[in-house]
Amino acid sequence: MIVKVFANLREICGGVTVEVHPDGDRVIDVLDKMVEMFPELQKEVFTEDKQLLPFVHVYVNGKNIFHLDDLQTKVEDSDQFALFPPVAGG
Repeated sequence: MIVKVFANLREICGGVTVEVHPDGDRVIDVLDKMVEMFPELQKEVFTEDKQLLPFVHVYVNGKNIFHLDDLQTKVEDSDQFALFPPVAGG
């Protein structure tokens, strides 16, 4: 699965996209594999109890997972997966 990352996550992941081979078929599995690949992501994406940090957004095929099954949302290799960190604006 190809995951598009944005803002400071690009620095952590070394590019605009990351190829991820999760051990399951849910959003949480993709994010777990990404944290395994890039441990620094843990503090950028998850709370201590493994929930998404406030203002972190995950989109699957253009839909925010908040409006689907959240971290339990099922994904397929062909899905468009995008990960947005909190971004300060002004």
